[in-house]
Amino acid sequence: MSRFVVFDVETPNRANSRISAIGITIIEKSKIVDEYYTLVDPEAHFDNFNIKLTGITEEAVKNSPTFPEIWTEIEPYMSSGILTAHNAVFDMSVLKRCLNDYCITWKESVSYLCTVQIGRKLLPGMSHSLNVMCEYYGIKLNHHHAASDSRACAEILLRYIQSGADIDSYFKTYKLVP
Repeated sequence: MSRFVVFDVETPNRANSRISAIGITIIEKSKIVDEYYTLVDPEAHFDNFNIKLTGITEEAVKNSPTFPEIWTEIEPYMSSGILTAHNAVFDMSVLKRCLNDYCITWKESVSYLCTVQIGRKLLPGMSHSLNVMCEYYGIKLNHHHAASDSRACAEILLRYIQSGADIDSYFKTYKLVP
């Protein structure tokens, strides 16, 4: 597969069942070819912890589209390649909860990659948090901003591919339906 849909979500609270922002970076033929970002009205309360972490407030998202409204925009992206995220199980679980909470039928399961899991195999003995990996590779990062995080994750994946890593061996399947 030569197309990767690298995404990152921010959440409004510790339930991690709604999205307050999403960033998507598309890799095709080993190059970043497209990017998407939007704030999302999660239709949920915001915890102070999440506000401090992401800088996203209820006021910031009050005129933003809801998840079902953005889904019509992002579904073509999400269906166009292998989903990829840094600590992918988190982002995949939030996506799954949003799809299920809003009764959106998409796919039963999807193939995905996790740059944390790949990094642990390729670069053992170091932290694989996004900020540490960006520092290691000299990648610019505005941490916990979904557009920056998805772009950074894409650049990390490209570094792994350029180093000769067999990315195909890291594909996993995530079940989206309960």
